Amino acid sequence: MSKLLFIPILVCLFGTFPVQAKDTDRTRELREKMVTEQIAARGVQDKYVLDAMRAVPRHLFIPEWGERLAYEDRPLPIGYGQTMSQPYIVAYMTEMAKVKPDSRVLEIGAGSGYQAAVLAQIVKHAYTIEVIPQLAQQAEVRLHNAGYNNVSVKQADGYYGWAEHAPFDAIIVTAAAPHIPPPLIEQLKDGGRMIIPVGTSYMVQMLVLVTKVGSEVRTQNLLPVRFVPLTRG
Repeated sequence: MSKLLFIPILVCLFGTFPVQAKDTDRTRELREKMVTEQIAARGVQDKYVLDAMRAVPRHLFIPEWGERLAYEDRPLPIGYGQTMSQPYIVAYMTEMAKVKPDSRVLEIGAGSGYQAAVLAQIVKHAYTIEVIPQLAQQAEVRLHNAGYNNVSVKQADGYYGWAEHAPFDAIIVTAAAPHIPPPLIEQLKDGGRMIIPVGTSYMVQMLVLVTKVGSEVRTQNLLPVRFVPLTRG
């Protein structure tokens, strides 16, 4: 299990980090509107997911310059060529993974730390991997500053998963892979579910649900998406 890094200031692509606003009545109102109009209105119904999306202060997980855009229905750049998915996609992937309080969950692509925070709001402990060292470091700081100390962050190539904590009930991959990585399938528990965008940046990607039943692996196409490519270490 990795330890949280307590770093007062990091310089990133968009300025100093972290300089974050507090959670206020206004940001809570914006989150309620986000959940009502962007997420629930599009069919997400899982109570754990909706409650988590209401609770996690999304504006604390993006660079300072973008805080005013935090609750808009759009992805946001977080530096180093990476993005944070729009709120609906985060909620949809979490719902389709069927994450519950007793789930053991792995995220591939920590990015800003926001998806990990949503998972940590639901489960006792979450695991997340980020290949880009600066983002892994920033995600740890953001998660700590937001009060999510039940997340282990590892800087590594997510293609290979995190075998020492497997098997997982759910794996959520937040970057597009050209194929479903075999190590991640191996690390799924019997009955486990993986949500992963499959494709390249030069074609339409498909968000795929992978379920594992004994030695059988089943896949189901969910919807077309656009994610940044899965970066290899």
